[in-house]
Amino acid sequence: MFATLFGKKESDLAGSVFKEQFKNTNNAVLLDVRTPGEFRSGTIPGAENLDVMAADFKSRIKKLSPQKTYFVFCRSGNRSAGAVALLEEQGIKAYNLTGGIGAWPRN
Repeated sequence: MFATLFGKKESDLAGSVFKEQFKNTNNAVLLDVRTPGEFRSGTIPGAENLDVMAADFKSRIKKLSPQKTYFVFCRSGNRSAGAVALLEEQGIKAYNLTGGIGAWPRN
C-alpha cells in the first residue's frame, strides 16, 4: 500500500544489509510498526512496537529522538516504507526492511 505511494528509496534495505547496518549503527532502534496483535504473535528480538495504523502514530513519532536511527519493519515492507517516509519528514533517520519481518536473516 505505502510502497506504491512512496516508491523505492535509499532507505529501503534488503534483509542482510538491514541487519548488518542495524548492528553497526550507534543509537539504533529496531521498530516494529505492525499492530499490537501482530507484534504479540512474534517479532524480532529487541524490537519496540509502534503501530503505524494507530490514530496517534504521527503524534507519537514526534516524540522519537532525532539522535537515534530507526530500523523499521512490518509484515511485508509496505507499512514500514510509509512509516519511514513519515519519520524522514520529521528529520529522523530511518531505514525500511524490504520484504518485511520474513526478510530478517535468522543467523
